[in-house]
Amino acid sequence: MDRRILADLLDRNDDHVAALAPGAFDRHRDDQRPGVVSVCCSDSRVSQEGMFAVDEPGYLFTSGAIGNSVSALVDGERVLDGSVAYPLGHTHTEVLAVVGHTGCGAVGAALAAARTGEFPAEPGVRADVKSLLPIVEAGLDDPAVRGDDGGAGERDIGDPGGGASVRDRLVEYNVHEQVAFARESEEAADAMVYGFVYDLHGVYGDRDGAVYLVNADGERDPAALRELVGDARADRVATLL
Repeated sequence: MDRRILADLLDRNDDHVAALAPGAFDRHRDDQRPGVVSVCCSDSRVSQEGMFAVDEPGYLFTSGAIGNSVSALVDGERVLDGSVAYPLGHTHTEVLAVVGHTGCGAVGAALAAARTGEFPAEPGVRADVKSLLPIVEAGLDDPAVRGDDGGAGERDIGDPGGGASVRDRLVEYNVHEQVAFARESEEAADAMVYGFVYDLHGVYGDRDGAVYLVNADGERDPAALRELVGDARADRVATLL
């Protein structure tokens, strides 16, 4: 074990404790009623609490999954993942936020598998990538994803202003598919489901770390989404598709 990492973790926790307001847990020690459950991709660059500036306990119920997947395979049936179903069913949470991110490695791995038939070697990673493969394959049949609709075509990640890559368009496509799956589930029937993309490559705009709304309970039209968020936040709506 690297003791420097261990020491760093403990020191960081000291900072966390020092930053908590007095009585921060008083309302949440015995139960929780978070306003939002967030499903983000498992990625060290994508902090769920960080992106929404959440620094108090009890506001955000977080779930991380490769490819920001909201589903799990149970007895051969794909169902809403327990980390999403639990807050919706047991903590009075009424909003689900599905957050993809530019340059997603899971989507990239599924894209590579679609093109070459090769999967990651690790069984758990391979299973998660395989679960994304049908979404990626369906996305590749969509002209907007392929760039056949007059878009700028494929570019390399990290080349701002060069048009979106197939991978980043698939990231957004996957967010839409995850939102659709959640909305079709019984557990999320009464929830509002939002789809976002977290941009760290200058794909949607020029502010690193900004989230862009791409879907609101199935609505994808940018004009309708801008009306929903209002003029002051209209620049937080964008789409690659």
